[in-house]
Amino acid sequence: MFNKLTLKLIGTLLASTMILSACGTNGNSNGAAKSNNQPAPTESTSNAATETNDKPTGKLKVQLVGDFSLEDKTDPVSGQTSKGVKVLKDEFEKQYPDTEVEFILMGWDNYNEKTQTMLQSGAADVYQVPGITTFVEQGLLEPLQPYIDKDSFDLGIYLNGQVEGWKAMGPSDQDLQVYGLPFIGDSRVIVYDRQLFDDWGVEYLSESPTIEEVLEKASKMTGKNPKTGEQNYGLTFKGGDAADTVMNINESLGGQWGTGFLWKDMKLEFDSETMVQATDLLKEALKYAPEGTMAGQGAENFLTEKNNIAINLRQTPGFINSLANLGLEDRYQAALLFKNQTTGMGGMFAGSPFSIGASSSNKDLAWEWLKFSGSEFFQQYMWDEQRSQSMPVIKAAENWSSVKEIGQMDIILQSMSQLWTPRYPYRSGQPRYILSENVERVMLGELSAAEAMKKAQEEGTKWLADQQ
Repeated sequence: MFNKLTLKLIGTLLASTMILSACGTNGNSNGAAKSNNQPAPTESTSNAATETNDKPTGKLKVQLVGDFSLEDKTDPVSGQTSKGVKVLKDEFEKQYPDTEVEFILMGWDNYNEKTQTMLQSGAADVYQVPGITTFVEQGLLEPLQPYIDKDSFDLGIYLNGQVEGWKAMGPSDQDLQVYGLPFIGDSRVIVYDRQLFDDWGVEYLSESPTIEEVLEKASKMTGKNPKTGEQNYGLTFKGGDAADTVMNINESLGGQWGTGFLWKDMKLEFDSETMVQATDLLKEALKYAPEGTMAGQGAENFLTEKNNIAINLRQTPGFINSLANLGLEDRYQAALLFKNQTTGMGGMFAGSPFSIGASSSNKDLAWEWLKFSGSEFFQQYMWDEQRSQSMPVIKAAENWSSVKEIGQMDIILQSMSQLWTPRYPYRSGQPRYILSENVERVMLGELSAAEAMKKAQEEGTKWLADQQ
Protein backbone atom coordinates (compact mmCIF):
# COMPACT_ATOMS: atom_id res chain seq x y z
CA MET A 1 0.00 0.00 0.00
CA PHE A 2 1.10 3.56 -0.71
CA ASN A 3 1.75 5.72 2.30
CA LYS A 4 0.40 9.28 2.48
CA LEU A 5 3.69 10.81 1.35
CA THR A 6 3.74 8.67 -1.82
CA LEU A 7 0.14 9.55 -2.71
CA LYS A 8 0.87 13.23 -2.23
CA LEU A 9 3.89 12.98 -4.54
CA ILE A 10 1.86 11.24 -7.28
CA GLY A 11 -0.83 13.92 -7.07
CA THR A 12 1.75 16.65 -7.47
CA LEU A 13 3.24 14.95 -10.56
CA LEU A 14 -0.19 14.57 -12.20
CA ALA A 15 -1.01 18.23 -11.66
CA SER A 16 2.32 19.26 -13.18
CA THR A 17 1.66 17.07 -16.23
CA MET A 18 -1.76 18.69 -16.80
CA ILE A 19 -0.25 22.18 -16.62
CA LEU A 20 2.47 21.27 -19.14
CA SER A 21 -0.13 19.77 -21.49
CA ALA A 22 -2.19 22.94 -21.39
CA CYS A 23 0.87 25.04 -22.22
CA GLY A 24 1.55 22.79 -25.21
CA THR A 25 -1.76 23.55 -27.00
CA ASN A 26 -1.99 25.90 -29.96
CA GLY A 27 -4.21 28.32 -28.12
CA ASN A 28 -7.45 27.38 -29.90
CA SER A 29 -10.66 27.33 -27.94
CA ASN A 30 -10.88 23.57 -28.33
CA GLY A 31 -7.41 23.17 -26.87
CA ALA A 32 -6.29 20.87 -29.71
CA ALA A 33 -2.54 20.68 -30.16
CA LYS A 34 -1.07 21.62 -33.56
CA SER A 35 -0.46 18.47 -35.56
CA ASN A 36 3.15 17.74 -36.45
CA ASN A 37 2.22 16.84 -40.04
CA GLN A 38 0.45 20.11 -40.81
CA PRO A 39 2.29 22.21 -43.46
CA ALA A 40 3.94 25.29 -42.04
CA PRO A 41 2.45 28.63 -43.08
CA THR A 42 4.26 30.17 -46.04
CA GLU A 43 4.11 33.59 -47.63
CA SER A 44 1.63 32.26 -50.16
CA THR A 45 -0.72 30.62 -47.67
CA SER A 46 -0.39 32.66 -44.48
CA ASN A 47 -3.66 34.52 -45.18
CA ALA A 48 -5.49 31.28 -45.90
CA ALA A 49 -6.71 28.83 -43.29
CA THR A 50 -5.40 28.82 -39.74
CA GLU A 51 -3.35 25.69 -39.06
CA THR A 52 -5.73 23.79 -36.81
CA ASN A 53 -7.16 20.32 -36.67
CA ASP A 54 -10.71 21.56 -37.06
CA LYS A 55 -10.47 22.67 -40.68
CA PRO A 56 -13.69 22.20 -42.65
CA THR A 57 -13.84 19.01 -44.66
CA GLY A 58 -16.04 17.44 -47.31
CA LYS A 59 -16.71 17.96 -50.99
CA LEU A 60 -16.45 21.40 -52.56
CA LYS A 61 -17.93 22.19 -55.96
CA VAL A 62 -16.32 25.16 -57.72
CA GLN A 63 -17.74 26.68 -60.90
CA LEU A 64 -15.29 28.29 -63.35
CA VAL A 65 -16.17 30.25 -66.49
CA GLY A 66 -13.78 30.71 -69.38
CA ASP A 67 -11.09 28.77 -71.19
CA PHE A 68 -10.21 26.47 -68.29
CA SER A 69 -9.44 22.76 -68.39
CA LEU A 70 -8.81 20.26 -65.63
CA GLU A 71 -5.79 18.65 -67.27
CA ASP A 72 -2.80 20.21 -69.00
CA LYS A 73 -3.30 21.40 -72.57
CA THR A 74 -1.11 22.54 -75.45
CA ASP A 75 -1.84 25.64 -77.51
CA PRO A 76 -2.01 24.60 -81.19
CA VAL A 77 -0.59 27.95 -82.35
CA SER A 78 2.24 28.65 -79.91
CA GLY A 79 2.92 25.02 -78.99
CA GLN A 80 3.12 26.02 -75.33
CA THR A 81 1.65 23.71 -72.70
CA SER A 82 -0.25 25.18 -69.76
CA LYS A 83 -1.09 23.33 -66.58
CA GLY A 84 -4.74 22.60 -65.88
CA VAL A 85 -6.69 23.69 -62.81
CA LYS A 86 -5.96 20.27 -61.31
CA VAL A 87 -2.92 22.07 -59.86
CA LEU A 88 -5.27 24.18 -57.74
CA LYS A 89 -7.34 21.15 -56.75
CA ASP A 90 -4.25 19.23 -55.62
CA GLU A 91 -2.85 22.12 -53.58
CA PHE A 92 -6.15 22.88 -51.86
CA GLU A 93 -6.72 19.23 -50.98
CA LYS A 94 -3.17 19.11 -49.63
CA GLN A 95 -3.80 22.12 -47.39
CA TYR A 96 -7.22 20.82 -46.36
CA PRO A 97 -7.08 17.06 -45.68
CA ASP A 98 -10.29 15.08 -46.09
CA THR A 99 -11.60 17.46 -48.76
CA GLU A 100 -12.40 16.88 -52.41
CA VAL A 101 -12.62 19.68 -54.99
CA GLU A 102 -14.83 19.16 -58.02
CA PHE A 103 -14.70 21.77 -60.79
CA ILE A 104 -17.71 22.61 -62.93
CA LEU A 105 -16.18 24.17 -66.05
CA MET A 106 -18.18 26.17 -68.59
CA GLY A 107 -17.60 28.61 -71.43
CA TRP A 108 -18.88 32.17 -71.74
CA ASP A 109 -21.94 31.28 -73.82
CA ASN A 110 -25.06 32.15 -71.79
CA TYR A 111 -22.97 31.94 -68.62
CA ASN A 112 -25.27 34.29 -66.68
CA GLU A 113 -28.35 32.18 -67.39
CA LYS A 114 -26.49 28.97 -66.56
CA THR A 115 -25.14 30.45 -63.33
CA GLN A 116 -28.64 31.61 -62.36
CA THR A 117 -29.95 28.05 -62.76
CA MET A 118 -27.04 26.61 -60.79
CA LEU A 119 -27.50 29.07 -57.94
CA GLN A 120 -31.20 28.34 -57.69
CA SER A 121 -30.64 24.59 -57.65
CA GLY A 122 -27.59 24.62 -55.37
CA ALA A 123 -25.43 22.94 -58.01
CA ALA A 124 -22.15 24.34 -56.63
CA ASP A 125 -20.65 25.97 -53.55
CA VAL A 126 -18.31 28.53 -55.12
CA TYR A 127 -19.21 30.55 -58.22
CA GLN A 128 -17.31 32.78 -60.61
CA VAL A 129 -19.69 35.72 -60.95
CA PRO A 130 -18.62 38.70 -63.09
CA GLY A 131 -22.35 39.53 -63.15
CA ILE A 132 -22.45 39.57 -59.36
CA THR A 133 -24.93 42.45 -59.00
CA THR A 134 -27.88 40.56 -60.45
CA PHE A 135 -27.38 37.53 -58.22
CA VAL A 136 -26.87 39.55 -55.04
CA GLU A 137 -30.09 41.47 -55.64
CA GLN A 138 -31.95 38.15 -55.66
CA GLY A 139 -30.38 36.99 -52.41
CA LEU A 140 -28.56 34.13 -54.16
CA LEU A 141 -25.08 34.89 -52.79
CA GLU A 142 -23.71 34.78 -49.25
CA PRO A 143 -22.51 38.05 -47.63
CA LEU A 144 -18.82 37.75 -46.79
CA GLN A 145 -18.28 40.36 -44.09
CA PRO A 146 -19.06 37.93 -41.21
CA TYR A 147 -16.38 35.55 -42.53
CA ILE A 148 -13.90 38.39 -43.04
CA ASP A 149 -14.46 39.61 -39.48
CA LYS A 150 -14.29 36.12 -37.95
CA ASP A 151 -10.88 35.40 -39.50
CA SER A 152 -9.60 39.00 -39.45
CA PHE A 153 -8.93 38.42 -43.14
CA ASP A 154 -6.74 41.17 -44.57
CA LEU A 155 -8.35 42.69 -47.65
CA GLY A 156 -5.26 44.86 -47.99
CA ILE A 157 -3.53 42.06 -49.90
CA TYR A 158 -5.51 43.02 -53.00
CA LEU A 159 -4.68 45.80 -55.44
CA ASN A 160 -6.46 49.05 -54.69
CA GLY A 161 -10.08 49.01 -55.80
CA GLN A 162 -10.24 45.29 -56.56
CA VAL A 163 -12.51 44.44 -53.61
CA GLU A 164 -14.56 47.63 -53.95
CA GLY A 165 -15.22 46.93 -57.61
CA TRP A 166 -17.27 43.83 -56.79
CA LYS A 167 -19.32 45.23 -53.92
CA ALA A 168 -23.08 44.91 -54.32
CA MET A 169 -26.36 45.30 -52.43
CA GLY A 170 -28.66 42.50 -51.33
CA PRO A 171 -32.43 42.77 -50.73
CA SER A 172 -32.02 43.97 -47.14
CA ASP A 173 -28.74 45.90 -47.45
CA GLN A 174 -28.68 49.64 -46.81
CA ASP A 175 -25.31 50.15 -48.48
CA LEU A 176 -22.74 48.29 -50.56
CA GLN A 177 -21.39 45.07 -49.05
CA VAL A 178 -18.73 42.49 -49.90
CA TYR A 179 -20.25 39.46 -51.63
CA GLY A 180 -17.26 38.41 -53.71
CA LEU A 181 -13.46 38.42 -53.62
CA PRO A 182 -11.46 39.06 -56.81
CA PHE A 183 -9.42 36.28 -58.37
CA ILE A 184 -9.26 37.29 -62.05
CA GLY A 185 -7.92 40.74 -62.80
CA ASP A 186 -8.73 42.60 -65.99
CA SER A 187 -8.54 46.09 -67.39
CA ARG A 188 -8.25 48.03 -70.61
CA VAL A 189 -5.33 50.20 -71.66
CA ILE A 190 -4.44 52.44 -74.57
CA VAL A 191 -1.73 50.83 -76.73
CA TYR A 192 0.32 52.62 -79.38
CA ASP A 193 2.93 51.72 -81.98
CA ARG A 194 6.24 53.47 -81.25
CA GLN A 195 7.56 52.78 -84.74
CA LEU A 196 4.73 54.69 -86.42
CA PHE A 197 5.19 57.59 -84.00
CA ASP A 198 8.88 57.63 -84.95
CA ASP A 199 8.09 57.45 -88.68
CA TRP A 200 5.85 60.50 -88.39
CA GLY A 201 8.09 62.36 -85.94
CA VAL A 202 5.30 62.56 -83.36
CA GLU A 203 6.06 62.57 -79.64
CA TYR A 204 4.95 59.42 -77.80
CA LEU A 205 1.74 59.50 -75.78
CA SER A 206 1.88 60.59 -72.16
CA GLU A 207 1.55 57.81 -69.58
CA SER A 208 -1.90 59.18 -68.77
CA PRO A 209 -3.06 61.00 -71.92
CA THR A 210 -6.18 63.10 -72.39
CA ILE A 211 -8.62 62.54 -75.23
CA GLU A 212 -7.46 65.86 -76.70
CA GLU A 213 -3.84 64.66 -76.79
CA VAL A 214 -4.85 61.42 -78.47
CA LEU A 215 -6.93 63.15 -81.13
CA GLU A 216 -4.23 65.71 -81.86
CA LYS A 217 -1.55 63.05 -82.36
CA ALA A 218 -3.87 60.70 -84.25
CA SER A 219 -4.66 63.47 -86.73
CA LYS A 220 -0.94 63.90 -87.47
CA MET A 221 -0.49 60.20 -88.30
CA THR A 222 -3.44 59.69 -90.64
CA GLY A 223 -2.34 59.58 -94.28
CA LYS A 224 0.65 58.36 -96.29
CA ASN A 225 3.50 57.30 -94.03
CA PRO A 226 6.44 59.67 -94.81
CA LYS A 227 8.94 56.78 -94.63
CA THR A 228 7.09 53.80 -96.14
CA GLY A 229 4.50 55.51 -98.31
CA GLU A 230 1.81 53.19 -96.92
CA GLN A 231 -1.59 54.41 -95.73
CA ASN A 232 -1.61 54.91 -91.97
CA TYR A 233 -4.46 55.58 -89.56
CA GLY A 234 -4.20 57.56 -86.36
CA LEU A 235 -6.31 55.31 -84.17
CA THR A 236 -8.82 52.51 -83.86
CA PHE A 237 -11.21 51.09 -81.29
CA LYS A 238 -13.56 48.14 -81.02
CA GLY A 239 -16.95 49.11 -82.42
CA GLY A 240 -18.79 46.93 -79.92
CA ASP A 241 -17.09 48.81 -77.07
CA ALA A 242 -17.93 52.28 -78.38
CA ALA A 243 -20.34 53.04 -75.51
CA ASP A 244 -17.70 52.09 -72.93
CA THR A 245 -15.19 54.34 -74.66
CA VAL A 246 -17.70 57.20 -74.64
CA MET A 247 -18.27 56.64 -70.92
CA ASN A 248 -14.53 56.68 -70.29
CA ILE A 249 -14.16 59.97 -72.19
CA ASN A 250 -17.16 61.30 -70.26
CA GLU A 251 -15.39 60.51 -66.97
CA SER A 252 -12.29 62.38 -68.10
CA LEU A 253 -14.47 65.42 -68.79
CA GLY A 254 -15.81 65.35 -65.24
CA GLY A 255 -19.01 63.40 -65.89
CA GLN A 256 -20.33 60.12 -64.56
CA TRP A 257 -22.77 57.44 -65.71
CA GLY A 258 -25.31 58.35 -63.00
CA THR A 259 -25.99 57.57 -59.35
CA GLY A 260 -27.52 54.81 -57.22
CA PHE A 261 -27.00 51.08 -57.29
CA LEU A 262 -30.29 49.20 -57.08
CA TRP A 263 -32.73 49.74 -59.95
CA LYS A 264 -35.18 51.52 -57.66
CA ASP A 265 -32.54 54.07 -56.64
CA MET A 266 -30.76 54.50 -59.96
CA LYS A 267 -30.62 57.83 -61.81
CA LEU A 268 -28.99 57.86 -65.24
CA GLU A 269 -27.01 60.79 -66.62
CA PHE A 270 -26.79 59.65 -70.24
CA ASP A 271 -27.95 63.03 -71.57
CA SER A 272 -25.53 65.18 -69.57
CA GLU A 273 -23.49 67.85 -71.31
CA THR A 274 -20.30 65.84 -70.86
CA MET A 275 -21.88 62.68 -72.32
CA VAL A 276 -22.94 64.57 -75.44
CA GLN A 277 -19.47 66.08 -75.69
CA ALA A 278 -17.82 62.67 -75.20
CA THR A 279 -19.96 61.12 -77.94
CA ASP A 280 -19.03 63.92 -80.33
CA LEU A 281 -15.35 63.41 -79.52
CA LEU A 282 -15.53 59.70 -80.36
CA LYS A 283 -17.33 60.57 -83.59
CA GLU A 284 -14.42 62.90 -84.39
CA ALA A 285 -12.01 60.04 -83.65
CA LEU A 286 -13.63 58.02 -86.42
CA LYS A 287 -12.07 60.43 -88.94
CA TYR A 288 -8.67 58.96 -88.08
CA ALA A 289 -9.78 55.30 -88.00
CA PRO A 290 -9.95 52.70 -90.79
CA GLU A 291 -13.20 52.34 -92.66
CA GLY A 292 -15.15 49.48 -91.12
CA THR A 293 -14.04 50.18 -87.55
CA MET A 294 -17.61 50.02 -86.22
CA ALA A 295 -17.98 46.61 -87.87
CA GLY A 296 -14.79 45.34 -86.25
CA GLN A 297 -12.73 45.62 -89.42
CA GLY A 298 -9.51 47.34 -90.39
CA ALA A 299 -7.33 46.65 -87.35
CA GLU A 300 -6.38 43.06 -88.15
CA ASN A 301 -2.66 43.90 -88.30
CA PHE A 302 -2.48 45.82 -85.04
CA LEU A 303 0.16 44.28 -82.72
CA THR A 304 1.99 42.77 -85.73
CA GLU A 305 4.96 43.87 -87.85
CA LYS A 306 2.58 44.92 -90.65
CA ASN A 307 0.61 47.30 -88.45
CA ASN A 308 -0.59 50.57 -89.97
CA ILE A 309 -2.55 52.05 -87.02
CA ALA A 310 -0.84 54.29 -84.47
CA ILE A 311 -3.17 54.03 -81.44
CA ASN A 312 -5.74 51.57 -80.08
CA LEU A 313 -8.06 53.25 -77.57
CA ARG A 314 -9.05 50.07 -75.70
CA GLN A 315 -6.83 47.01 -75.60
CA THR A 316 -7.15 43.98 -73.32
CA PRO A 317 -4.11 43.05 -71.17
CA GLY A 318 -3.62 39.87 -73.19
CA PHE A 319 -1.79 41.92 -75.81
CA ILE A 320 1.41 41.27 -73.86
CA ASN A 321 1.20 37.61 -74.90
CA SER A 322 0.86 38.52 -78.58
CA LEU A 323 3.88 40.80 -78.37
CA ALA A 324 5.94 38.11 -76.64
CA ASN A 325 5.04 35.50 -79.25
CA LEU A 326 6.08 37.84 -82.08
CA GLY A 327 9.07 39.39 -80.34
CA LEU A 328 7.59 42.90 -80.59
CA GLU A 329 7.74 43.92 -76.93
CA ASP A 330 9.87 46.99 -77.69
CA ARG A 331 7.69 48.25 -80.54
CA TYR A 332 4.41 48.76 -78.68
CA GLN A 333 3.73 50.69 -75.49
CA ALA A 334 0.74 50.93 -73.14
CA ALA A 335 -0.78 54.07 -71.60
CA LEU A 336 -3.55 54.52 -69.06
CA LEU A 337 -7.20 54.96 -69.98
CA PHE A 338 -8.67 58.44 -69.69
CA LYS A 339 -9.45 59.37 -66.11
CA ASN A 340 -11.24 62.00 -64.08
CA GLN A 341 -8.66 64.56 -63.04
CA THR A 342 -10.29 65.05 -59.62
CA THR A 343 -10.90 61.46 -58.55
CA GLY A 344 -8.08 59.85 -60.52
CA MET A 345 -10.52 57.15 -61.64
CA GLY A 346 -11.63 56.11 -65.08
CA GLY A 347 -12.61 53.08 -67.10
CA MET A 348 -14.99 50.18 -66.66
CA PHE A 349 -14.11 47.81 -63.83
CA ALA A 350 -13.60 44.26 -65.13
CA GLY A 351 -12.45 40.78 -64.14
CA SER A 352 -14.16 38.10 -62.06
CA PRO A 353 -14.78 37.45 -58.36
CA PHE A 354 -15.50 34.24 -56.49
CA SER A 355 -18.66 34.14 -54.37
CA ILE A 356 -20.36 31.61 -52.10
CA GLY A 357 -23.79 30.39 -53.10
CA ALA A 358 -26.44 31.10 -50.48
CA SER A 359 -27.65 27.52 -50.99
CA SER A 360 -24.21 25.97 -50.40
CA SER A 361 -24.16 23.16 -47.84
CA ASN A 362 -20.45 23.70 -47.07
CA LYS A 363 -20.04 27.45 -46.71
CA ASP A 364 -17.09 27.27 -44.32
CA LEU A 365 -15.06 25.24 -46.81
CA ALA A 366 -16.20 27.54 -49.62
CA TRP A 367 -14.86 30.50 -47.63
CA GLU A 368 -11.50 28.78 -47.33
CA TRP A 369 -11.44 28.49 -51.14
CA LEU A 370 -12.10 32.21 -51.50
CA LYS A 371 -9.16 32.97 -49.23
CA PHE A 372 -7.04 30.44 -51.11
CA SER A 373 -7.80 32.25 -54.38
CA GLY A 374 -6.06 35.34 -53.00
CA SER A 375 -2.90 33.46 -52.02
CA GLU A 376 0.34 33.86 -53.93
CA PHE A 377 0.19 30.18 -54.91
CA PHE A 378 -3.19 30.61 -56.61
CA GLN A 379 -2.38 33.96 -58.18
CA GLN A 380 1.02 32.76 -59.39
CA TYR A 381 -0.71 29.82 -61.07
CA MET A 382 -3.16 32.16 -62.80
CA TRP A 383 -0.30 34.36 -63.97
CA ASP A 384 1.92 31.52 -65.17
CA GLU A 385 -0.73 29.27 -66.71
CA GLN A 386 -3.81 31.43 -67.42
CA ARG A 387 -2.21 34.71 -68.46
CA SER A 388 -4.36 34.99 -71.58
CA GLN A 389 -7.47 35.39 -69.43
CA SER A 390 -6.25 36.75 -66.10
CA MET A 391 -4.06 39.41 -64.55
CA PRO A 392 -2.94 39.22 -60.88
CA VAL A 393 -5.21 40.88 -58.31
CA ILE A 394 -2.80 41.00 -55.34
CA LYS A 395 -0.18 43.60 -54.47
CA ALA A 396 2.51 40.95 -53.99
CA ALA A 397 2.51 40.38 -57.77
CA GLU A 398 4.15 43.76 -58.28
CA ASN A 399 7.35 42.26 -56.85
CA TRP A 400 7.38 39.03 -58.88
CA SER A 401 10.39 38.90 -61.19
CA SER A 402 8.19 37.46 -63.96
CA VAL A 403 5.98 40.55 -63.73
CA LYS A 404 8.81 43.06 -63.47
CA GLU A 405 10.49 41.74 -66.61
CA ILE A 406 7.45 42.70 -68.74
CA GLY A 407 7.69 46.41 -69.41
CA GLN A 408 3.94 46.89 -69.89
CA MET A 409 2.85 45.30 -66.61
CA ASP A 410 3.41 48.38 -64.47
CA ILE A 411 0.85 50.25 -66.60
CA ILE A 412 -1.60 47.32 -66.58
CA LEU A 413 -1.49 46.91 -62.79
CA GLN A 414 -1.72 50.67 -62.34
CA SER A 415 -4.76 50.77 -64.62
CA MET A 416 -6.47 48.05 -62.57
CA SER A 417 -6.15 50.27 -59.51
CA GLN A 418 -7.81 53.31 -61.13
CA LEU A 419 -10.94 51.69 -62.61
CA TRP A 420 -14.31 53.16 -61.64
CA THR A 421 -15.77 51.32 -58.63
CA PRO A 422 -18.11 49.76 -57.99
CA ARG A 423 -18.55 48.21 -61.42
CA TYR A 424 -21.01 50.25 -63.51
CA PRO A 425 -24.33 48.89 -62.15
CA TYR A 426 -26.32 50.03 -65.20
CA ARG A 427 -24.44 47.43 -67.24
CA SER A 428 -26.29 44.65 -65.39
CA GLY A 429 -29.53 45.52 -67.17
CA GLN A 430 -31.10 46.93 -70.30
CA PRO A 431 -29.64 50.47 -69.96
CA ARG A 432 -26.31 49.00 -71.06
CA TYR A 433 -27.75 47.93 -74.41
CA ILE A 434 -29.83 51.09 -74.79
CA LEU A 435 -26.72 53.23 -74.46
CA SER A 436 -24.70 51.01 -76.81
CA GLU A 437 -27.36 51.14 -79.51
CA ASN A 438 -27.65 54.91 -79.42
CA VAL A 439 -23.89 55.52 -79.40
CA GLU A 440 -23.61 53.22 -82.41
CA ARG A 441 -26.27 55.22 -84.25
CA VAL A 442 -24.21 58.37 -83.75
CA MET A 443 -21.10 56.66 -85.08
CA LEU A 444 -23.06 55.49 -88.14
CA GLY A 445 -24.38 59.01 -88.78
CA GLU A 446 -28.02 58.19 -88.05
CA LEU A 447 -28.43 60.57 -85.07
CA SER A 448 -26.64 63.55 -83.61
CA ALA A 449 -24.95 63.07 -80.24
CA ALA A 450 -27.55 65.26 -78.52
CA GLU A 451 -30.45 63.34 -80.10
CA ALA A 452 -28.97 59.95 -79.28
CA MET A 453 -28.15 60.75 -75.67
CA LYS A 454 -31.62 62.22 -75.10
CA LYS A 455 -33.13 59.05 -76.54
CA ALA A 456 -30.87 56.83 -74.40
CA GLN A 457 -31.82 58.80 -71.28
CA GLU A 458 -35.55 58.51 -71.96
CA GLU A 459 -35.48 54.81 -72.84
CA GLY A 460 -33.16 53.94 -69.95
CA THR A 461 -35.24 55.89 -67.43
CA LYS A 462 -38.43 54.22 -68.64
CA TRP A 463 -36.85 50.78 -68.25
CA LEU A 464 -35.80 51.63 -64.69
CA ALA A 465 -39.34 52.77 -63.88
CA ASP A 466 -40.71 49.47 -65.18
CA GLN A 467 -38.54 47.60 -62.66
CA GLN A 468 -40.27 49.19 -59.67
